[in-house]
Amino acid sequence: MRLSTRVALAVGVVVPLLVLASGVLLIRLVATDLHAQQDAHLRERAAAVAADAKALLRATAADRPAAEQARTRRLFSSALDVGIRLTGPEGTVSGGPQPDASAELPARAPSPVTIRAGGARWRVLSVPVNGSRKGVRGTLWLFSPDAATKTQLQQVRRRVVTVALLAAPVSALLAWAAAGRAVRPLRRLQQRASGLDPRVSAVRLDHAPARITEVDDLARTLQTVLARYDEQAARTGEALATARSFAAAASHELRNPLMSMGTNLDILAGHPDLAAAERHEIVDDLRAEHTRVLGLLVMLRALAQGDLVEEDAFGSVDAAELVDASAADLRRRHPGARVEVTAAPGLLVHGWEQGLRSMTDNLLTNAAVHGGVHGGAPGGRPDVEVTLRRGRDERAPAVVLTVDDHGPGIPPGARAAVFARFHRRPDSPGSGLGLTLVAQQIALHRGTITVLDRPDGAPGTRFEVRLPLSGVRDGGRPALPLPRRDWLSGRAGEPGEPGEPQDFHKDAP
Repeated sequence: MRLSTRVALAVGVVVPLLVLASGVLLIRLVATDLHAQQDAHLRERAAAVAADAKALLRATAADRPAAEQARTRRLFSSALDVGIRLTGPEGTVSGGPQPDASAELPARAPSPVTIRAGGARWRVLSVPVNGSRKGVRGTLWLFSPDAATKTQLQQVRRRVVTVALLAAPVSALLAWAAAGRAVRPLRRLQQRASGLDPRVSAVRLDHAPARITEVDDLARTLQTVLARYDEQAARTGEALATARSFAAAASHELRNPLMSMGTNLDILAGHPDLAAAERHEIVDDLRAEHTRVLGLLVMLRALAQGDLVEEDAFGSVDAAELVDASAADLRRRHPGARVEVTAAPGLLVHGWEQGLRSMTDNLLTNAAVHGGVHGGAPGGRPDVEVTLRRGRDERAPAVVLTVDDHGPGIPPGARAAVFARFHRRPDSPGSGLGLTLVAQQIALHRGTITVLDRPDGAPGTRFEVRLPLSGVRDGGRPALPLPRRDWLSGRAGEPGEPGEPQDFHKDAP
């Protein structure tokens, strides 16, 4: 059933009920007014005939028949259209319209009351008549028939019912016409929305404000639902692309180490009498390949997590505690590494704690493996020097993290390539994904990373990371939406493609 029809039916039912309710109130008011007029007339007649009633009682008490008859006629003449009944010591005199003598009257009625007698209704008023002479004492009753009032009230009732019966169809038709016009913007919105199919078309709801609050609110709700659908569809697509890329990258990168491990296992199985030195060499090779496979899977998993992280994982992170924890973990994994940390306390960033920890872990591990432990720091200096401070630019407050090593350094022309997926030096024991993971997290947190020479002129490399210090709006949400993330599924090494490491905030002077 259409909304306009529902409105018409509702109005067609409610309006007659309102008319009837108003009619009941009107009838009560009319009855009150009519009774008030009737009572005023009774009081007026009572005042007019009181003197004649007293004179009649005096004539009766004095036993003067002629005077009594004259006073009686005069009493009835003064009463006009009301009934009179005068009761006294010598009997009762009555005349005019009044109930039967057998009708029960109240003991007294100083104010007009209604009585029923013989199926009729009467308004009754009693007035005491007292004189100074002996025997002049009685009660004057005045009666007014209530038929006229009843007739008028019946006419009002009939008219109220007639108006209610006429109001039902008329109000329903008017309501149907008005509702049809009122819901026209809603019908247009329904027609535009019914043609949308997010599965086959990118066209979305185009709504011009109708200046009708409910319609405009509904349109905004539909637009929000469609936007969320698009967002979830995009995230689902990203998740599927990430899963496919994970499988493809794992298959491609694991093929060689797994084949090498298989060859070594075949040698061990086929030559049980292999010399101890050769057996140890093969076992060491198996351990190295196993470590490489495990590291590759861990890095691919971390990249996939970074591509799929949601905004609700972000929160306030103490950068100093994060750096200290990464340095302690590096010392545990590389007991020979000398790590020096200088961190200013109280620097908070809004970010994903797991991703930021992964970033610092890989930066420190890269410095220790490629520029510290294997190269050695001269003069007893630390292998890895880490500094955390507040940036000097007050217009864009940031946390600045620098990691210095004593390795051979990175030529300026090769600095952009170190962030590409699976890029590594020929003698590198890593997976080639550590710095890619670093760049991914910096982009996710809208920071920058710069590859520099050491500022003291000594051999080595400096990685300088800048992360926004105050990137939070009210409510604890990021000031900007998370960027597009396809580091795992992007084609590394091709600048200009969406989601490539080269597209994100990196400086390589």
